[in-house]
Amino acid sequence: MSSRTRRIVLCISAPVVAFAIIGGFLSRVMAREDTYQHLKIFDDVVSLITSNYVEAVNVDKVMHGAMRGLADGLDPDNAYLSPDEVKQIESGAALPAGDVGIELTRQYYLRVIATRDGSPAAKAGLRTGDYVRAINDTPTREMSVWRGTRALRGATGSKVSLTIIRGNAADPHVIELTREAAPTPDVTGRLAAPGVGYVRISAFGPGTADQAKAQVGDLTRDGASQLIIDVRRTAGGALDGGLAVARLFVGKGTLAVREARGMERETIAAGIGDGAITLPTMVLSDTGTSGAAELFASALAGNQRADLIGEHTFGSAALQKLIKLPNGSGLWLTTTRYLTPSGTPLHEKGLDPTVAVDEPEVEFGQAAPITDPVLEKALERIALKKAA
Repeated sequence: MSSRTRRIVLCISAPVVAFAIIGGFLSRVMAREDTYQHLKIFDDVVSLITSNYVEAVNVDKVMHGAMRGLADGLDPDNAYLSPDEVKQIESGAALPAGDVGIELTRQYYLRVIATRDGSPAAKAGLRTGDYVRAINDTPTREMSVWRGTRALRGATGSKVSLTIIRGNAADPHVIELTREAAPTPDVTGRLAAPGVGYVRISAFGPGTADQAKAQVGDLTRDGASQLIIDVRRTAGGALDGGLAVARLFVGKGTLAVREARGMERETIAAGIGDGAITLPTMVLSDTGTSGAAELFASALAGNQRADLIGEHTFGSAALQKLIKLPNGSGLWLTTTRYLTPSGTPLHEKGLDPTVAVDEPEVEFGQAAPITDPVLEKALERIALKKAA
């Protein structure tokens, strides 16, 4: 290996070694020989590339790709961040108010987990599972969820162009959305049938628990003796918001379990004053039920406070934090995840419904179906339980 090549390898390897050291977060129990073996292979690969590639290698580009690949090998919410992106986080500056109402994940391209009720994306007909192949003509094939989420934000009234794939990859659809401020309130309700209150939670925020409690109170005064809580296509909001709403329904027991690498599991339990809502309850879920909504559904199902009706949930219940690297770049890294009340995995696993009902598929450009088989199944189950 030439001295120039050794210098290049050292430049590239140093941050990776730092990554491995910071990897006290990642792999405290990893065998040391395995770590060094992988670093040796990495060193060999870099040496071969710099010595044998057909043209001079852009070291910065190779390094960026290598670090991005490390993050991409984890769950979809992790990302390798440039020094400028790290500064954005450290500044504490809020994201622009304008949004299109999409929660994203990664699967080859960026992909829609859910669209918020009444948002520009929802009004344009975007649905759970749609692939976002490009944002403003920038391909998302190598775009992290962190970057994609920020690319969708902007000033209210500004526009963003999305290239969407649903079903046929050879037939992409380009749509233009106008960014809007997030609609409120998060909770709405109505009587779905005599004696059955229907509560829709479109997002979980700081005031969602109070809104839900007030909405259930109104429905109870209107004669509701049973509740259906709909968290389909609900993926937005802080995870603690889901637990706050769960406390309204669960008076005692474990709501969730939180774990981080190298630390004892933390049990999050119901406390004094919890469980104010005692009406029999069912929860509607689908593949767009994610994050705080999953924690809410898990807490109720795990304490036998509700049946889950619908589809398997998405499986995203974790927290990320910024870990800075010596050169000013950083990792947006999952460091904490939540488990169900029984201690089984929730993050990247999701919840199985008590009664499985598939949501109807809709071709791009078609109107949403006027029937709701998931809600109908919940009403049917309530009627059967009343008759029993």
